[in-house]
Amino acid sequence: MHRRHHNIPIEIVRTVVAISEVGSLTKAADQLGLSQPAVSSQIKRLEQIVGGSLFSKTPNGSCPTDLGKLVLAQARKIIEANDQVLALGGADSNTGRLRLGLSSLLSRQFVQHTPHGLSDVLIQAGTSAEISTALTEGHIDIGCFYRRGDVDSDLATLIVDEYEDRLIWVRSNSFVLSPGAPIPIVTWANDDWMINTLTRHGLSYRIAFSSQDYDAKRSAVEAGIGLTAMPSRMIPSGLVWAKEYYLPELPTIKNLLCIRQGLSSGRVLELKNQLSELFMYHSAPKDTHKETPKVA
Repeated sequence: MHRRHHNIPIEIVRTVVAISEVGSLTKAADQLGLSQPAVSSQIKRLEQIVGGSLFSKTPNGSCPTDLGKLVLAQARKIIEANDQVLALGGADSNTGRLRLGLSSLLSRQFVQHTPHGLSDVLIQAGTSAEISTALTEGHIDIGCFYRRGDVDSDLATLIVDEYEDRLIWVRSNSFVLSPGAPIPIVTWANDDWMINTLTRHGLSYRIAFSSQDYDAKRSAVEAGIGLTAMPSRMIPSGLVWAKEYYLPELPTIKNLLCIRQGLSSGRVLELKNQLSELFMYHSAPKDTHKETPKVA
C-alpha cells in the first residue's frame, strides 16, 4: 500500500511565517491581502497535515506552540529555498533582482558599508569555491571572491577587477603553542591555503577545528583553539597577525570581481563600482596588529 504524500502550498507556508511575525491572524491577513477566514482555513489545513495546533491565543495575540515553532523553522527554510529557485532566472527574470555572490570573508564588510539600496539585490554568501562555481554555472550575476593560483579560461573572461593580497596567519591574543607540538589550525574543507604550505615546509600540524562557516571559524580562533589564514586586509577585531618564527610564509591570493556575460545595465555598473571601491582598493595593508609572539 502506497503512503499518501501531502504537498504543502507555498502560500500556506508564507501564511504561517506571517502570523508568527505580526502576532495575529487578522494582521497577517491584512499583510497578505487575504480575508481572515481564508487565513484560518489555511492554518487548519496545515494543522490537519502535521497533526497538531500551530498557534495558541494569548492576551498579546497568537503565539506558536512547541509544534508551531518546529514548523516555523522548516517553513522559513522552505521559503528561502523557493525564493532561491525563483532567483535562478537572474537579472533578466520577472523579478529583476540581481544575484550577488560574496565570499563569506567579504559579506560582513559589504552589509556594514552598504545598509541601504539593496532591495533589488539577492545576496548569497558562501565559500570562494562555491561562489566561483555558481558564477560559472550561471546561478549568480556578480561574484566577489578569493582565488589562489591560476584562473581557468571560463572564469577569466568574467573578471572585471582584481586585487592581489597576501595571506597571513592570524590568532587570538591568548594563543600559546607548546614547543615541538603540532601547529593547531582552524580550517575548512578543501583548504589549499594552510595545509599545502605546511606540508611543503615539512611542518607538523593538526586540524583543531574545521567548518565552512566563517563566523564559526572566527569564534574558534578567538577562543585560542588554533591559528588560521586570512587575507591581510581582512583581520577582524579580536584577532592579531601571528608572526611567530615557526610559521612559514603563506602565498598571495587574488580577490576577483566578476560579472556574468551579457549584463551591462546601469544598476550592474553601479554595483560593480561599489564593490571595486570597497574591496579592490590598491593600497598597502597597514600593520596595525603587531603583537609579541608567544611560545610556551
